[in-house]
Amino acid sequence: MSNLPKNWEYGKLSQAAHVVRGITFPAGEKRNDLAHGYVCCLRTTNVQQKLEWDDVYYVPTSYVKRDEQLVREGDVLMSMANSYELVGKVARAINVPQPAAFGAFLAAVRPTHAIDGGYLYHFLRSSEVQSKLREGSSQTTNIANISAGKLSELTVPLAPWNEQKRIADKLDTVLTRVDAVDTRLARVAPILKRFRQSVLAAATSGRLTEDWRRSNADGAMHSQSRQRNNKSDPPPDIKSLNVPATWRVLRAQDVVESDANIVYGIVQPGPKLVSGIPYVQTTDIADGRIQVGSLCRTSVDIANRYHRSSIKGGDVLLGIIRATKVAVVPDELSGGNISRSVARLRPCSDMVPQYLAIALESPAVQDWLRAQHRGMDMPVLNLAQVRLAPLPIAPIDEQREIVRRAENLFAFADRLEARLRTARTATERLTPALLAKAFRGELVPQDPNDEPASELLRRLQQEAPSTSTKRGRKSAA
Repeated sequence: MSNLPKNWEYGKLSQAAHVVRGITFPAGEKRNDLAHGYVCCLRTTNVQQKLEWDDVYYVPTSYVKRDEQLVREGDVLMSMANSYELVGKVARAINVPQPAAFGAFLAAVRPTHAIDGGYLYHFLRSSEVQSKLREGSSQTTNIANISAGKLSELTVPLAPWNEQKRIADKLDTVLTRVDAVDTRLARVAPILKRFRQSVLAAATSGRLTEDWRRSNADGAMHSQSRQRNNKSDPPPDIKSLNVPATWRVLRAQDVVESDANIVYGIVQPGPKLVSGIPYVQTTDIADGRIQVGSLCRTSVDIANRYHRSSIKGGDVLLGIIRATKVAVVPDELSGGNISRSVARLRPCSDMVPQYLAIALESPAVQDWLRAQHRGMDMPVLNLAQVRLAPLPIAPIDEQREIVRRAENLFAFADRLEARLRTARTATERLTPALLAKAFRGELVPQDPNDEPASELLRRLQQEAPSTSTKRGRKSAA
């Protein structure tokens, strides 16, 4: 245990706070609205960054056996039974809006005059304490339980009372700012996702290259005239895609090589091998790329049996089980294969592979594909549906320009996402670092005139609060 600053002292939680377990009641007694003879009851889902009061239920007041089982201003409510990741989570009761009890899966850690409530709350939420609580919890199949007795034995670094208040006030101010920054950063990721969707929509509707078409009108028309005129018109249900006059709407089967049908891959790849033929599954496709380093491998014999679904650089892959993710095969994966969860599209000579990927990823085409899904637990596309997928196809010169512009915009979004990850990592580390610093006595300066914590503990020896460790029967609370 590290050395404490002068005038600090280690104590037990039981010397500074009461641990009060919540109420028990039959599950059938709760109701969603307040009625005469009922009281609000908080549960573990209400313990978030702050106490959430929007989703509460009510139970008969007769199940509140002691006044101490009602929430008091300044209580720290702790989740005593929850998943391993969430057990020990705390929130402070501030500005309590209505009389409220708390269920048996919660406990109120109620500060006495030995400890400032804000100081106690920040101590209990620190990474070191949260880890100790989880590691000391008892485990069942899905639930971790914290013993009230063990919680009461938790060692607390007690600063002088006045310093406790200074530390709590400082943490309240600084961490409020950190939380505000984190909230703002959390809003950026959805904005970037919408930006990418907007780029895809603009790229496949012609809006992204309107100026290019005006400057290259003759070339665009000439290029369009060379497009594959032997292709049949699409059925009426996909003619509704609105594209420029120089574009066409074609089925997916019309934009692949005539001798390379749209296929899925290996049904039974056998055991995973250290060396062998790599094959791509839906789960290997993320952010428009194939995660090459994590690919599974199968034997040469199995890959040869599925030679029809072998892949080469420039092929476009579409997930057909659980997700409709898209990626272009890099040259380094030439000679590999795919699993049955992936369809391979080999673009014909007048299709730019990256443009075909953009078309498949576009919001309109993705909506169409998802509408064809079968099955609720495992959504699946069959190949007949994939072959009929409607694709907005630009002349090949315009395809190249669309790809160039879209990739520039996506690269810009990638840079922003990288900066966002760096910023979020920094803010995630900041709160634990500030809390650790606070309870080492390094956050605020010490005042030699403060009464030492040892004097505070000495006065408490005659009136140390007892810790309630009784458990009620389990309930749905």
